[in-house]
Amino acid sequence: MFLTTVLLRKRIPGKQWIGKYRRPRVVTLAMKQAMIRRLEIEAENEYWLSRPFLTREQEYKHNTEERCARWEAFKSLVKAKFPEHRYIEDHLNHLNVSKKWTS
Repeated sequence: MFLTTVLLRKRIPGKQWIGKYRRPRVVTLAMKQAMIRRLEIEAENEYWLSRPFLTREQEYKHNTEERCARWEAFKSLVKAKFPEHRYIEDHLNHLNVSKKWTS
């Protein structure tokens, strides 16, 4: 497709860098080196992830107490910020001043 446009001296429709029929970017040496560097980092990450520090038995429930303590601290923090309960009686109590009960 792009060879045809070059040989027949047709232009690329629309914007040349975006869209379905865009002009392909030139792959430079820096781009290749950056891709190789990213692949090396990914390979190193896979290497370290394939050798776990803890076994599955050691890892199972190893920090339940700490997680429970953090959860309780979070709950108490949220509860401290929460306003106390309000009742409709407190808001409308001023209306009972002139209220007279008839028997």
